[in-house]
Amino acid sequence: MKSFKSITASALLTILISGCGGTADILSTPVENIDTSPLKVSELTEAEKHNWGHLDLVKDTIPGMSVDKAYAELIKKKKGEKVLVAVLDSGIDIDHEDLKNVIWTNKGEIPNNGIDDDKNGYVDDVHGWNFLGAGYDEQLELVRILVKGDTSNPDYARAKAEYEEEYEKWLGRKTQYDQIYEQVKNADEAIANHLGKKDYSKEEVNAIKTEDEVLGRSVQIAQYMFSNDLDSMQDALKEISNSLESINNRLNSNLNKDLKGRVTGDDPDDMSTKYYGDGNVKPVKKSESHGTHVAGIIAAERNNGLGANGVANNVEIMSVRTVPNGDEYDKDVALAIRYAVDNGAKIINGSFGKSYSPHSDWVREAITYAAEKDVLFVHAAGNDSANIDIEPNFPDDNIDGEEISDTYIRVGALAPKYGSNMVASFSNYGKQNVDVFAPGASVYSTTPESEYDTKGGTSMAAPAVAGVAALIRSYYPNLTAAQVKQIIMDSGLAIKRQVIVGGDSEDVRPFADLSKSSKMVNAYNALIMAAKLSAAK
Repeated sequence: MKSFKSITASALLTILISGCGGTADILSTPVENIDTSPLKVSELTEAEKHNWGHLDLVKDTIPGMSVDKAYAELIKKKKGEKVLVAVLDSGIDIDHEDLKNVIWTNKGEIPNNGIDDDKNGYVDDVHGWNFLGAGYDEQLELVRILVKGDTSNPDYARAKAEYEEEYEKWLGRKTQYDQIYEQVKNADEAIANHLGKKDYSKEEVNAIKTEDEVLGRSVQIAQYMFSNDLDSMQDALKEISNSLESINNRLNSNLNKDLKGRVTGDDPDDMSTKYYGDGNVKPVKKSESHGTHVAGIIAAERNNGLGANGVANNVEIMSVRTVPNGDEYDKDVALAIRYAVDNGAKIINGSFGKSYSPHSDWVREAITYAAEKDVLFVHAAGNDSANIDIEPNFPDDNIDGEEISDTYIRVGALAPKYGSNMVASFSNYGKQNVDVFAPGASVYSTTPESEYDTKGGTSMAAPAVAGVAALIRSYYPNLTAAQVKQIIMDSGLAIKRQVIVGGDSEDVRPFADLSKSSKMVNAYNALIMAAKLSAAK
């Protein structure tokens, strides 16, 4: 869980405590290899904040994927084929104003008749399938391991030690954020009383001159909030409240040994039963927003005058509700991958992951199945600031370093600032197990009930890459999934810079050492390379 905006709890606490054209044109365009572009010195505009992942490094000095440039110079008015992308995630608001026209409909299924019309085993799977049923809150996998109590499990000792560390950490964060919330609320009240109104501006706060110690400290707190891109103290309180909600959820659900989460009646350790769940792919509550956000990054309708633009313009989204608030079950993931493949998806996006996977073989078999059926699987690298060549991260595509799929691609996250801070502080990395980097911090996209919001994570970077893959498969459908993966890796921009890793300013390494390709994804270059390879076939 990220802190609100860029403010850290420890930094704020210090203040509180101290009191202070055509194919021929495409083929003739050179592939760029950029490493000396100027830094973006000014703050991003609102428009840039909402679209930074689509911008161009040379033109905008922002490390986007050159998506807008690709549309303007390469795609133009070309017509491609529709590409079906399966989003394995939490529920998707299929009625969202910016998504409703790109949601896949299973033409073999008659809605709501209680009959499996297309004989695929799933009744009324009109827009996809929901493996979670009415459930959402779940434990972390390490908690499930402890609850089972099997001390012979090779993961038991590690899970026990990690649980104790995690529980103490989140309990400590709760104490911190409770204190922060109370201090910011008191500061807001003190300033409002002094100015005689609740709706006050940054300028009015800066103009306050006082010898009163309490009011002076309140002004300092407000100024700190304003300096971190918060427009009002009410916004600050909302951000802190959201953080507290996440912290409490971590303690009360994810780390709660007594939680009874799974409601489908299915045994997650028995692969003999497969047709549990239902056809309702929507979120069970508004706060279940992750899947809707991911879907919008891939496919929100472009240039329709609404809130966000997806990367791909010729795509349909299949919603496969697989990921709860907590760790996903291996069985659900394995069956969701197979469902997506069997029902026509050409690309699968998996913006999820965990450190323990008791049935990782089931998931790897499904990933292999997807590869055999020419389906690309795009997976988020994870948000632990960790080297996943060393730390376990599932699902993966290898056994002891031996890859079992040539159509699995794992994605790390970039932040919207070219230079030493361009790798998102939370992003995992790995020279062997992360393939590429793409925009993932502060990404604006769709959220339930036709709303929009900014979220950050490798969860946002993966669908950016899935969108690029969809563009390639739409305009160059003769290319295989393995070729699409290789194009994405080979056509990226090779950044020859030293970058801060894991948000630790003492840990500075070459960007090239953080992924297998040493590159950040570039849609413009990918389409150029795809055109060349397609023409040669």
